[in-house]
Amino acid sequence: MSTSPRWKQRPPGSNWGDFGPDDQCGRMNWLTPEKVLQGMAEVRTGHSFNLSLPLDFPGGNVLNPRRQPPVLRPTLREGQPNMNYQLWCSSPDCTDVICDDLVIMHLQYSTQWDGLAHVGSMFDANGDGLPEPVYYNGFKAGTDVVGPRSAEGAGIFGFPDIARESTSQAKALGIEKMSERCVQGRAVMIDLHAHLSRERVRVDFDMLMEIMRKDQVVVEHGDMVCLHTGFAQMLLEMNKNPDPHAVEHSCAVLEGRDDKLLQWITDSGLVALIADNYAVEGLPSTPQPGSCASLPLHEHCLFKLGVHLGEIWHLTPLAEHLRQAGRSRFLLTAPPLRLPGAIGSPATPIATV
Repeated sequence: MSTSPRWKQRPPGSNWGDFGPDDQCGRMNWLTPEKVLQGMAEVRTGHSFNLSLPLDFPGGNVLNPRRQPPVLRPTLREGQPNMNYQLWCSSPDCTDVICDDLVIMHLQYSTQWDGLAHVGSMFDANGDGLPEPVYYNGFKAGTDVVGPRSAEGAGIFGFPDIARESTSQAKALGIEKMSERCVQGRAVMIDLHAHLSRERVRVDFDMLMEIMRKDQVVVEHGDMVCLHTGFAQMLLEMNKNPDPHAVEHSCAVLEGRDDKLLQWITDSGLVALIADNYAVEGLPSTPQPGSCASLPLHEHCLFKLGVHLGEIWHLTPLAEHLRQAGRSRFLLTAPPLRLPGAIGSPATPIATV
């Protein structure tokens, strides 16, 4: 364990400092060239799967009231919408017709990566007896992760005059750090849906191990792990009109309060944990007395271990193909946007078998 100028003590069960005092990549450090070669060795047919939902799914804001579907608009050209713009209007000898657009996007609305600054914790990192808001490897809220102090600098819809400047920034732990690691290597599918269908089940360590044993699934150090629950497929079937009761009471979720499950995440050496459901773990979490994290699996992965979480991936076609082929491993290529300072990112993951 390395020492750090940002912290004197690290959370129990964390790996802060293990990759260096200023590390911002967490377990992505274990996604080595050897893991890329292992992933390439799983390619047998060259068949590829796009693991992203259309980014305007799930539709509406039932899953999260603070996130809205993307909005497309044309850019402005000489006071006119730059859509189907006939260039002869400004240059008489030109025959071009131009379209150029922009997007207003909530970065974690659809298929996404959670960055390491997405969830931190109140923790006494400097040892003075008082907890302070910190993120993975002791990076500090207000110093390394900054944002506005008033509502006028947040959100976008409902504010008529938006300043042409960013108001928040992850100066450390931004999603671009993950993108720079390319995010390519061997991935492993655990097909919860094949055993549980769309029943709402909180999957604990014992249940997960039994499903893996039945399907002969093995997770090794440096693997990315995908959990197929059928949730994203259900969202597609709802055609951008998600049913509130169904999304809250359907498909498997991990039991984030299970200490044995969290310890398995630590011991397995997995570098990313991905699911086709809303948050990987069950929300709301199982009640627990006393002061505790409301998102225990997020705290364990993002805050303690530097394990990125993938959410709302479209895994069903790939899972069905792998099951029919009697396989569970594949090559996964899934970098987030290289958008400096962003907390999370949409993704277009590609699986190759």
